[in-house]
Amino acid sequence: MRRMDMGGLAIFLAVAEERSFTRAAAKLGVSPSALSHAIRRLEQRMDVRLLTRTTRSVAPTEAGERLMETVAPAFDEIDARIAALTELRSRPAGTVRITTSEHAARTLLWPAIDRIVADYPDIKVELNVQSGLTDIVAERFDAGVRLGERLEQDMVAVRIGPRLRMATVGSPAYLAKCGAPKSPDDLTRHACINLRMVNGSIYQWEYG
Repeated sequence: MRRMDMGGLAIFLAVAEERSFTRAAAKLGVSPSALSHAIRRLEQRMDVRLLTRTTRSVAPTEAGERLMETVAPAFDEIDARIAALTELRSRPAGTVRITTSEHAARTLLWPAIDRIVADYPDIKVELNVQSGLTDIVAERFDAGVRLGERLEQDMVAVRIGPRLRMATVGSPAYLAKCGAPKSPDDLTRHACINLRMVNGSIYQWEYG
């Protein structure tokens, strides 16, 4: 049976269960003549009479009874599954996949996730922690969390945390031995520990 016949099967079930074109039409919100034409087309496609019509009543034939036994449970299951889907409108559920940096995961996401999963147990959160940029569309992520300055131009961004301030620090022992720098230019004479990015480049310290 082709997918285009699903509507005809639904109409047949309504008429067969109501034993009336008039009551079935009222139930479906269409005219009795429209149901009659739909049943006729279904019978022609199946090449079998499904309903016996009289001036007073409508009843399924033997073929119609068999068809009811076949498709009624399937439609009941479809209705049940659709009802289950509509429940999601009032109760958030599903899996949320997020790609994030380690710092954002530790300081922003973990505290928020703890609250979310406690309030909405049907939500599952998957975190992919890495420093490099990720194509969230190609990798099928729902969201990505990165520093604002590293966004692609076509991405839509929403701030979820406070502004960050970077600081250059040194241990008291090192500063006592080598002296504290007075300006950023002085750092060229110090033993600095820097960060190598995933793409191989060295992070450029910024001052201004």
